Amino acid sequence: MTKEERHNLILETLIKHESITVANLSLLLDVSAVTIRKDLNELEQNHRLYRSHGRAILIDPYTTNRSIIEKENLARHEKALIGQFANTLITKDDSIIIASGTTVLAFARCIRPIHRLTVISASLKVSELLGTDESIDLIQLGGTMRQSSLSVVGKFAEAPLREFSCSKLFIGVDGIDLDFGITTTDMRESDLNRAMMATAQKTIVLADSSKFRRRGFSKIADLDEIDMIITDSNIPDKMAYAIEDRGVELHIVDVNGTHPAPMSQPFEPLKKTVVQ
Repeated sequence: MTKEERHNLILETLIKHESITVANLSLLLDVSAVTIRKDLNELEQNHRLYRSHGRAILIDPYTTNRSIIEKENLARHEKALIGQFANTLITKDDSIIIASGTTVLAFARCIRPIHRLTVISASLKVSELLGTDESIDLIQLGGTMRQSSLSVVGKFAEAPLREFSCSKLFIGVDGIDLDFGITTTDMRESDLNRAMMATAQKTIVLADSSKFRRRGFSKIADLDEIDMIITDSNIPDKMAYAIEDRGVELHIVDVNGTHPAPMSQPFEPLKKTVVQ
């Protein structure tokens, strides 16, 4: 088998299984572990895979901090549909917390209050968007400005949260990993997110499918601390099954759907909900 044939087979195996160990690749290709490690090094240098702890995985799990302007151009359609469904969870006279990020900003654009709505916001762009609606009582948190996300962080943002009790927290994340949990790229933001979770009765993660199998620098919480995840239909079934096995309620918006409004349909054998 030539080196090119080995590389193709390694990549084909990763597409099927998402990750595989050096030892298993050595058995599969009938070559030494030294040869496999050289192959993986070359493929990683060409940005075809990522090496981690004696195994190869298909994508780099580590995400980097990017500006809100850059992130707004990513998965715009998916974020809009996620926001539409999240809006259906708001009830009459509700009180909610909205964290920062472009997915929760897409959600804010969809909000149509039922009677009165109280919103605590960390995002300046969310506050600017909702601040002119007379049916919304808006509380803008103070603190240190995080320029990349146009949101506030720090102890002055966290302190007021101890005085409130809200029904739901809608939070965006930079990564969702089955073992490591939900993450962000900024440790100050993760501290604020944890304070928000303590204030809310339910934590709802809004994340397009590109956020799965990725890790930001700072951990926010384990998956079992999350009540619900809303994502899009490009999430791999294996990941969806694993999330529901952890006891997290999962809702999936159909990015190819033709229905004008959200509809829920059961996904067997799990409770995964596809929203069209």
